[in-house]
Amino acid sequence: MRELERLSDVERCAAGDGQPVWAAQGRGGDRLGPGVRAWRHGAALAVASPSAQQDRLAVRGDAADAAVLVRRVLDEAGPSYRLLGEAPLIDALVRRLPGLVPVHRFLWMETTTRSGVATADVRWLDADEVEAAAPLFDRYFPDSYARPGRAGVRRWAGAPGDAGTEPLAVAADAWSAAGCGFMGGVVTHPAARGRGLARAVCGFVLDALVQRHGRAALMVMADNAPAIATYERLGLTKRLFGAAHRPER
Repeated sequence: MRELERLSDVERCAAGDGQPVWAAQGRGGDRLGPGVRAWRHGAALAVASPSAQQDRLAVRGDAADAAVLVRRVLDEAGPSYRLLGEAPLIDALVRRLPGLVPVHRFLWMETTTRSGVATADVRWLDADEVEAAAPLFDRYFPDSYARPGRAGVRRWAGAPGDAGTEPLAVAADAWSAAGCGFMGGVVTHPAARGRGLARAVCGFVLDALVQRHGRAALMVMADNAPAIATYERLGLTKRLFGAAHRPER
């Protein structure tokens, strides 16, 4: 097992896969993000990314090599890390590593091109508008990792409502990193659904992330068909991922 100390090493081992690059949380200067560690073993790559919301261990590559790598990394980093990787690999690791338990399925979606969506009614929100958006999450998306005021969420875009009211739709530039921007916190007020606002807001954020980072990505639960269809129309490609963890005893 060899530890990787530079973002460029992770990018080379990732071979075009945006998920490990995002997990590395690079901040420029070819450095990994604060507290992030990465390793390679044979044809497998693992990136351990600590987070206030959920410590993540992004893994990719050959299943046999990944099993050796993940076992050693979890022993060193601890059981707080949740594995994320393509579903067949996570399934193979669950079979190979005693104590590893599957959690859920989701889609990793990404793009390197602009959406081409009209975004004339969308803009970055000011502090008061972001604060006004908070009740949307309380009522309609309480499980969102990205929420107003939460660490790691850099800025919010939205389709504002009338003055003094909550925005009609919002999305966040959240936990973006060198080489891979990330969008989260997508929510639309029920009264505004069916008007294309979510698509416009998402297109606005994704275009800004592609322009700045060269790539934009997001995660969505595998059973959220309406959201997946919207993201596909925006040009994102999808891969089925899985999550697993080793419960603390």
